[in-house]
Amino acid sequence: MAETPRLTLTATVLDAPDARELALFYQRLLGWPIGDDEGDWVTLRPPGGGAGLSFQTEKAYVRPTWPAGAEDQLMMAHLDIEVDDLESAGAHAAEAGATLAVFQPQDDVRVYLDPAGHPFCLWIR
Repeated sequence: MAETPRLTLTATVLDAPDARELALFYQRLLGWPIGDDEGDWVTLRPPGGGAGLSFQTEKAYVRPTWPAGAEDQLMMAHLDIEVDDLESAGAHAAEAGATLAVFQPQDDVRVYLDPAGHPFCLWIR
């Protein structure tokens, strides 16, 4: 078998109707600085290094439904964000512009929706 080439995950990319708007939401939520801002392509980089988040404008974007029914647009991915305190982290997420999802599957996890409808989970270990 050939040697595995070097592969480095640099970011997770989220589509949105407005890349900059969604990037600014995650900047408020996470406190990460903007790396690149090309309007339809915006990146956030964690201060300590590692994989960041990128956002691209998708004109045909369809907001996912969570949890999805048989005919709904499915989410394609979600972010898991570990927190120390669900209540204070949830208040911070709401202040940043997130919406608490109606359906909550676990006691130690809170599902929120970002402004473009992407679910993300705040969770405690």
